[in-house]
Amino acid sequence: MIVKQYLMFILYSLCASVFKVAGTKSKARRILGQIPITQNVTVVEGAIANMTCRVDYNDNTSLQWSNPAQQTLFFGDKKALRDHRIELVRASSQELTIRINDVSLSDEGLYTCSLFTMPVRTTKAFLTVLGVPGRPEITGFTKPAMEGDVVTLTCTTSGSKPAATIRWFLNDKEVQGTKEVNATGKSFTVRSSLQFQVDKRDDGVAYTCSVEHVSLSKPYMTTEVLEVHYAPHLEITHSLIIPQEGQYFKLECVSIGNPIPEPVEWSKDGGELPDIERMIVEGRELTITTLNKTDNGTYRCEASNHLGSSSAEYILFVYAKDFPGPTTDPNALGQHGPDHALIGGVVAVVVFITLCLIIVLGRYLARHKGTYLTHEAKGAEDAPDADTAIINAEGNHVHAEEKKEYFI
Repeated sequence: MIVKQYLMFILYSLCASVFKVAGTKSKARRILGQIPITQNVTVVEGAIANMTCRVDYNDNTSLQWSNPAQQTLFFGDKKALRDHRIELVRASSQELTIRINDVSLSDEGLYTCSLFTMPVRTTKAFLTVLGVPGRPEITGFTKPAMEGDVVTLTCTTSGSKPAATIRWFLNDKEVQGTKEVNATGKSFTVRSSLQFQVDKRDDGVAYTCSVEHVSLSKPYMTTEVLEVHYAPHLEITHSLIIPQEGQYFKLECVSIGNPIPEPVEWSKDGGELPDIERMIVEGRELTITTLNKTDNGTYRCEASNHLGSSSAEYILFVYAKDFPGPTTDPNALGQHGPDHALIGGVVAVVVFITLCLIIVLGRYLARHKGTYLTHEAKGAEDAPDADTAIINAEGNHVHAEEKKEYFI
């Protein structure tokens, strides 16, 4: 009997412990479920922001949203702040969602969701408002710009948050500018400048300012085309490399300048064109319908604009009809001329080699000029004594006509 009572006591204690642990866990889950859950929100200025607060467990306690100034916006389904932009989306025991229409930069900040239990449980969410940059404007263009001028182009955009990025493009090539950022309230004004000296090659070049920002799906761009005025430059092109008698021949005065240099005037050998019936001028072209030897001479075209004048010359030599002609353009030869430096170099090398040969030959002759013996000398040299040498020498006189010299 005693054992039975003891077992019953142990069983009762175990059950009580189990129920106590289960109750503790349930209470812990209930407390955790009463912590509000929120998310940070990012919107573009002028858009709509939805602020949502949820709880997993609520014992009929109201949820509340407050703005960064700790002003109550909604308490449950009751609107507390008179702001026509703020609306209720959903209110229940487990969720409170509100909408802020036409969001401005001043709406940015830390919003608080509260669950009025004991103690009050709160969670915060940050509303980020992006300031959209204004479309860029380029200033500093002078139309037209003169060659040699120093030009400063400035691209400006305002109202961005965070500060926008400005990039410059010269046609399709990116170039670096000087950036300046100034705060204007909660937004920023960004400027970027380019400074350069104008060249005639800049005429017709497109300068593009591109504004990039996190609030934009694609960059804002604006483009200005630079117009440059510069003095003219003329060149003459010709239709035949080797003009021959009887041929049709055309000269064209190609002009580069802005404004376009006009009119183009043609002359021959410093005077007017001698045969206007065969020599026809049409704009920039001079056409000789039938070449002959009298057309030989120097042809000149002239043109000007308000920045200056320019001229170009062409020397015409008319070959006989059946003459094959030179292999090169006489004007090209006249322009470039023979390479005197090359000719001088070749002559110098030839003279140097000749001098070297003369020096080597002289040294050779000097070495082999020296000792030689006649037959008489050879007899005396081979004698054992003076008497024999004299005898040998006298004997050799008999054959004086056979004397010969030997070089050693």
